[in-house]
Amino acid sequence: MESRIISGELCDREPLPVERELMVEFAASRAVVREAIAKLSNRGLVENRPRFRPRVRKPGIDSILSTLSGITSHLLADDTGVQNLYSTRIFIERMLVRDAATNAKKNDIELLQKALADNHKAMDNPMGFYTTDLAFHGVLYNMVGNPIFPSLHTAFKTWLHPHWKGMPRSPEHNYVNYRGHEAIVAGIVERDPDAAEEALSSHLNAAWENVRANLA
Repeated sequence: MESRIISGELCDREPLPVERELMVEFAASRAVVREAIAKLSNRGLVENRPRFRPRVRKPGIDSILSTLSGITSHLLADDTGVQNLYSTRIFIERMLVRDAATNAKKNDIELLQKALADNHKAMDNPMGFYTTDLAFHGVLYNMVGNPIFPSLHTAFKTWLHPHWKGMPRSPEHNYVNYRGHEAIVAGIVERDPDAAEEALSSHLNAAWENVRANLA
């Protein structure tokens, strides 16, 4: 079954054959078939939900990260785990802004500036600012042109959301975060990797202090 999924013989989102058909085809018991489906699910190749037929999941970074979500939730059970994941995010974004300052195309910069403008417009709207904040950082992950990075951004959003949502969202805090975004864009527009990285590090380290205060 795994080889059929990887080869594309079984298409993404296609339901698996019913259990009885699999039992006949593989001369296996119902228990063995269910065990095989569970293993496929653990490998991120099948979406297995109660009361629904299992569906194929095309192998890719999204399915891999989704499979890791259960493990990650345990890592985030204490402050150290949250800090480690957040530090990983900072490390990746430092490299992303350096790359952007060196290689960003005109269209990339325009998208980043639009995201910055949207963030500014939402200054007095806590949920709107949160959404546009995520979108701003999402542009950085998309600039690279590698599908792994947007998937990583989605994973970070999902894993860290319970901690981000408790951060202060007053207009004053939003203004500080916006100025951080503004400094990042300035470094990229000026083609200064060091300035862009310094702005990103300062911005996210300050944000971490708010996250840590919320954890306490």
